[in-house]
Amino acid sequence: MTYKKEYLETFLMHQTQLFDEPVAETIEEADEFLDDCMAVVADSLRDVRDYFEENGMDTAGLTKEELLEQAEIFALPDGKFLIVEG
Repeated sequence: MTYKKEYLETFLMHQTQLFDEPVAETIEEADEFLDDCMAVVADSLRDVRDYFEENGMDTAGLTKEELLEQAEIFALPDGKFLIVEG
């Protein structure tokens, strides 16, 4: 998958919300890392919820805010969401 530059920059700035130490230091490293772990860009919060449900997580009891607080979810500048499983 090809990630937009602003998505890679967002991940670089906020990667420590998911990882104890940075896993990438450059845009290229971030792109390679996200590609290796098959990160997903979701168009909406509904798509985020669907993604987690499809992967076995029960999100029925989570509010929108609680869902957005999940470390794997990175809010992107264009209103989409990057899902990175650590």
